[in-house]
Amino acid sequence: MKTDRDLLVKGVKHFIYTFILMFTAPVVLWQAFKNHGHFLYIPVLIFGIILAIAAIAMGFYSVHIIMNALFNTPKKKK
Repeated sequence: MKTDRDLLVKGVKHFIYTFILMFTAPVVLWQAFKNHGHFLYIPVLIFGIILAIAAIAMGFYSVHIIMNALFNTPKKKK
């Protein structure tokens, strides 16, 4: 049983994107709540929520890719 290096590198790249999202989403949300009276409050809040959801989804996807790389899970045939 060998590790698929290409898939592992892809998973690590996705983890980097996940960490970027994990730090930008709270900052954007904080900026939205800090400027509650501003006219762009709702769009910034929605954008922050979308970033937070994307961070969670990317985290699960990254773990899935790395697990497939480490344990050599075969792809399902259609």
